[in-house]
Amino acid sequence: MRILIFGINYTPELTGIGKYTGEMANWLASRGHEVAAVTAKPYYPEWEVHSAYQKTGWLTEHINGVTVYRVPLYVPKDVTSKKRILHEFSFLGGVLPKWFGLLLKKRFDVVIHVSPPFHLGLFALLYAKLKGAKLITHIQDLQVDAAKELQMINNKRLLDGLFKAEKYLLNRSAAVSSISLGMKKKIMDKGVPEAKYIMFPNWVDEDIIKPLTKEQSLRREWGIPILDKVVLYSGNLGEKQGLEIIIDAAKQFHDRPDVHFIICGSGGSRDRLKAMAQQTGLSRLSFHPLQPYEKMSALLATADIHLVLQKKSASDLVMPSKLTGIFASGGFSLVSALPGTSLYEIVDNYRLGVLIEPESSEALISGLQQALTTDLTSYRKRARQYAEQFLSKEQVLHDFERNLTKITGHEKQT
Repeated sequence: MRILIFGINYTPELTGIGKYTGEMANWLASRGHEVAAVTAKPYYPEWEVHSAYQKTGWLTEHINGVTVYRVPLYVPKDVTSKKRILHEFSFLGGVLPKWFGLLLKKRFDVVIHVSPPFHLGLFALLYAKLKGAKLITHIQDLQVDAAKELQMINNKRLLDGLFKAEKYLLNRSAAVSSISLGMKKKIMDKGVPEAKYIMFPNWVDEDIIKPLTKEQSLRREWGIPILDKVVLYSGNLGEKQGLEIIIDAAKQFHDRPDVHFIICGSGGSRDRLKAMAQQTGLSRLSFHPLQPYEKMSALLATADIHLVLQKKSASDLVMPSKLTGIFASGGFSLVSALPGTSLYEIVDNYRLGVLIEPESSEALISGLQQALTTDLTSYRKRARQYAEQFLSKEQVLHDFERNLTKITGHEKQT
């Protein structure tokens, strides 16, 4: 098949949507498909264009068999709702003068639009209509719902317009995919028939991300005794997570010299969190940058307890991508989730961790006290088994490829 991908995030971003879009594209190219991607210069989650791309304009790269068209865009240092809107529309403006006309000279069988940003899909839809391609909308986050629930956008007229544009796009997609059952339900509620829906969860390469001993972890590198306890939050430091409660929890354990808190990652809230931590004078709360992929297993093995935190208002609008690595590494998770959400049900049904109320310092502290006095071996074993059974990269991508062949009519040829 000839496959075109529209998405603002892409390799070499280490976390979030870009990681999965890049891996998907690379895998499809390795299967012999012709794959191209229109994307931005890498900037996430640091919200700063990577140094290797800072002095470049529009450029074309060839990465692992994929033709990658890079677009310059505005990247705000301080991420606000208005600046984020400008950021996303600057990307759309960058696509139009350089790449869109070029792409119209080529014919792809299928266009995969990765959302967010959802309105990028209007370019993908226009291309699909003009060239007779099938459009697939893949939803990693329900962006408009999240903007409403998190009160990032409060203008009712604007929200109504965004929801109408989203519905227009979904109705004209040959298929709509997302990463969880909770998101599936919300998409069905938008009027998308189940026959058009594809379950396409985020995955993990369980042969690369695997359980390691504490001796193989980053503890020695970071000066943490092997027998001490480590509470780790790793990933995006954004507004959806409500990470201030980690600071509150660390205060409660300041008299435990054997308990260390680590925040590892980048994002819009990093500087604010660091300032809060410095004001408290906590000596065993440390910040580290995102680690390269080859260190991921070692990073995950550093922790006794992994924090997976979200605000109540983000329930089932996003699915924490960090979970795939935590499960594959045989990690124990302390998860904030509301009953009835996909995240809650997965953790509860398969007994993969301990669930706590979102946005509650008291609940987090209580959960930590429980986990620190519990033998977590059985949780870790079940987490690894879940990753192998349900999140295997090869299995997930083979299933998606089969759906692509059905949609494009290439089923007989494959």
